[in-house]
Amino acid sequence: MAPPANGGGGEVQEQAAQPQQQQRGIGQMLTGVIRIAVFWYFASKFFSPKKPMSDPSVPNLQISNLFNKGEPLDMWFYLSEQQNFSDFGNEGALIWHETNIPYAVWGPESTRSLSLKYHLSEAVKNNGSLYAHVYFARSGYSPDPNDPEYQPLAAFGRTYSIVTYLPKSKADKKKSLLRNSEDSKEDVTIPEAVQEAQHDLKEDGPPEWISYWKPNVTINLVDDFTRYTANAIPPIVAPYINIESTTGNYYPTVFFNEFWLLRDKLIAINDTVTEVPLHLEVSPISMTKWQLFLQMDQSFQVHRSYGSMLDGESDELKRVFLEGNPYLLGVTMIVSVMHSLFDFLAFKNDIQFWNKNKSMEGLSAKSVIVNFFCQFIVFLYLLDNDTSWMILASSGVGCCIEFWKIGKAMHIEIDRSGRIPMLRFRDRESYAGNKTKEYDDLAMKYLSYVLFFLAVCFAIYSLMYDRHKSWYSWILSSLTSCVYMFGFIMMCPQLFINYKLKSVAHLPWRQMTYKFLNTIIDDLFAFVIKMPMLHRLSVFRDDLIFLIMLYQRWVYPVDKKRVNEFGFAAEDVDQAASSSDTPALKEDEKKTN
Repeated sequence: MAPPANGGGGEVQEQAAQPQQQQRGIGQMLTGVIRIAVFWYFASKFFSPKKPMSDPSVPNLQISNLFNKGEPLDMWFYLSEQQNFSDFGNEGALIWHETNIPYAVWGPESTRSLSLKYHLSEAVKNNGSLYAHVYFARSGYSPDPNDPEYQPLAAFGRTYSIVTYLPKSKADKKKSLLRNSEDSKEDVTIPEAVQEAQHDLKEDGPPEWISYWKPNVTINLVDDFTRYTANAIPPIVAPYINIESTTGNYYPTVFFNEFWLLRDKLIAINDTVTEVPLHLEVSPISMTKWQLFLQMDQSFQVHRSYGSMLDGESDELKRVFLEGNPYLLGVTMIVSVMHSLFDFLAFKNDIQFWNKNKSMEGLSAKSVIVNFFCQFIVFLYLLDNDTSWMILASSGVGCCIEFWKIGKAMHIEIDRSGRIPMLRFRDRESYAGNKTKEYDDLAMKYLSYVLFFLAVCFAIYSLMYDRHKSWYSWILSSLTSCVYMFGFIMMCPQLFINYKLKSVAHLPWRQMTYKFLNTIIDDLFAFVIKMPMLHRLSVFRDDLIFLIMLYQRWVYPVDKKRVNEFGFAAEDVDQAASSSDTPALKEDEKKTN
């Protein structure tokens, strides 16, 4: 199918604007494609309709295509406001006519196209319908049933709606929380509150539907000559099979291909729109490609019904394949699989490290607490912005894991002395009994000054120049932006502790290695994907922290007296091994003597 024709005016607005700092790259989109493919495979295995059981009393009739491969066809393309069409003699309704189109033959002669401008009627401008009636017939035959030379087995057709109806996008509730000085003098707060209440009541009612024009119509004749069993047609193909009643065989399948028709290419129809573009194309399509389109659309519908995909995300995935370089897409898909693998390994080793950790010596407990609050802020932000439940669930699980880490880093007790039970946090002995707590408090003290200063500056900037739904949304968006932009500062206390203790033996190096490999992949995407310079520079902030840690690992030698993350020291292990070897040597000496 050819890319959709660009029709000026009337683009569909997205329902929610994404924050600028959360720009998703091609790698994340392709990771979603892989997730969708796996999800569709299991969904088709467990939830697909079962094939009908054949009745032994009914013979297994085989049905086949009524037309032969390469047979020349004539095509008529009519436009009408009526769903049932019979006015074949109306020359004004006939938009396009082609002759001698070879059926299921791959070549330039089997692909025809036409571009034109269509003038809308007053009925269509006022939410009226418009249908395309496409008819095919063997060359020399007529599709009109009233024609004396009409042959039912020689003609077939299908109806398609060129005007579609979509719910009107919800009005953007965001507003400037600080009024301009000139406007604030004339504002009246009571009428404004009444208008907002009325607006909310309207949104709670039934949605308003708007008609949209499809500027691109692609007609595919499916190259299908399969001999089907009459009572066992595949479920995904059955709705499109047009069976002739007398012979039991089927006509060639006419498929109106909308797979590459993106939603933002649709043109809104209103009183001001008088002329719209229309690009028509007729071409063959293979059976495999046709079924692939059907299965992908079915997969997108399943994800939308389960809430794991929002409206418009499928169009973004299609846009990647339409506008992306094929070689770059292949490399990106491989790298995305590696990114997912390293994410899983980093998560697994992070859980293992904290599960087996017995000592907090050399580890920053303050960073663990701050990481929990950062994750919780991101969860509240996603909840406020109507994110899909799958992303909310993963963020919620992340919050629970971060809180579980606090229980490993500190003692959590329930204080029941007051009316309301409260949680009390107490430092572990391995953390408070040495210099680790002192260095951690010192580092967090000075870094908090920097972080609070940056957070306040960004919040003031956002309040003055950005629009928000409410004061609560402003606080959440400001805190979330600080987490995304300045979150790397939370790793600095660990660098300070390493510097003071002159050791890095207490760090979970396996988990950090996997995370560093992921940052290298993010660096690759930063070079090949178009993005703002500030966002591109922010990708390299984690690299700087890890490179400093690598330098510290090289500078500070291994201290065999220091306790590792499992509560053991290298000298203890060596002494235990030597003590266990001593009795064995004595036994050998006795035997030799």
